Amino acid sequence: MNQPLPQRVARKIALAAALLPLSACISFGAKPPPVLLTISSAATIPVGQVQNSANSATITILVPAVSQALATNRVPVQASDTAIAYVAKAQWVEQPARLFARLLSDTVGAKTGRVVLSNAQSYADPGARLSGELRNFGVDATTNEAVVTYDAALIRGSASVVEKRRFEARVPVTAVEAGAVGIGLNQAANQVAGEVADWVGR
Repeated sequence: MNQPLPQRVARKIALAAALLPLSACISFGAKPPPVLLTISSAATIPVGQVQNSANSATITILVPAVSQALATNRVPVQASDTAIAYVAKAQWVEQPARLFARLLSDTVGAKTGRVVLSNAQSYADPGARLSGELRNFGVDATTNEAVVTYDAALIRGSASVVEKRRFEARVPVTAVEAGAVGIGLNQAANQVAGEVADWVGR
């Protein structure tokens, strides 16, 4: 037998009231920050410029390896020799390794004239190969600096000789917060990418 309308309404109200404390404890996804950070190359190939591997050297630039601290969209802060935190309310649009690889590709292509190939394209004409490890891409809280450190490994052409070199840039930041850190890391990443391009094009 159906319950009278007042009883059914009362049961629904009681059930909703019981669920209120639970809903305050459950999150179905982290709230994104108001702004997502990215980096952009200071050196780019002009729009419409055609590159041809028939008359230009080629290079394949691989996404660098990273430690677990950088395998995230968050921005790490080296608080001490043994402690890492993250910048509050700061997040990259994608993981730093891919952002930096794209910046390297843009910079090397613009500064050296080489045709930068994707990994898939490199099967036909690998050319030189640039790989490495992105050791730092965050903030040193002890010095208030944005730090980018890249351990590069370069094979020129078909030679089996590997050249290795460490590149690092440090840029002062006014505060350990999203805006200032994003600007500092963009500048540091561009400095490193420019030095890598000079080395590749030597």
